[in-house]
Amino acid sequence: MTRMQGRSRSYPDSVTQLIDQLSSLPGIGKRSAERLTFYLLKSSTEQALGLASAIEAVKREIRHCSICSNLTEAEPCSICSDPGRDASKVLLVEQPRDLMTLEETGMYSGVYHVLLGRLDPLDGIGPDSLSVRELLRRVEDPSHNCRGVKVEEVILGLNPDMDGDTTSLYLWEQLQKSDIKVTRLARGLPTGSQIEYANSAVLADAISQRQSL
Repeated sequence: MTRMQGRSRSYPDSVTQLIDQLSSLPGIGKRSAERLTFYLLKSSTEQALGLASAIEAVKREIRHCSICSNLTEAEPCSICSDPGRDASKVLLVEQPRDLMTLEETGMYSGVYHVLLGRLDPLDGIGPDSLSVRELLRRVEDPSHNCRGVKVEEVILGLNPDMDGDTTSLYLWEQLQKSDIKVTRLARGLPTGSQIEYANSAVLADAISQRQSL
């Protein structure tokens, strides 16, 4: 019996269960899970239960918007339902965090579509694993877009790396079947970078100087 196994088996069942659950999260190994568990044990009951309540609320209340696939508590989300947004322009991003980063620039007044990932055949992620079907439906039928507005432009805002470019090329080919303008964010974004880590000035330039494909 190893030292780790001996120590783990000495924990009460509820502690061991919490360690196992925490260690199943991305980026958290057994040691980190143990530290987090003991932090929660030493924290106040109010703080620990507050965390549990927040996790429960997220799983109960949060869903993907039926139009843009962004995270939301309301249906549709606040951006899709905002009459002040230009629903004819759809900025396509990979993840909700990219949307939030772009929103912080204050430079974009259109709406979004969250792809929920990007193509990665080696990991088994194809078009059916993403919200590609929902995007094409919005483009083809205005009744599926925000407030029934016809889509006139799709802006490809995927991360400027190999997988992002591969996904953008696939989407460009699909969108060529429709009579709409397809652009992409300007390459003020360094190749290989991530949108969520770019500063507001770089993102503002990328939006305002977007290029036709």
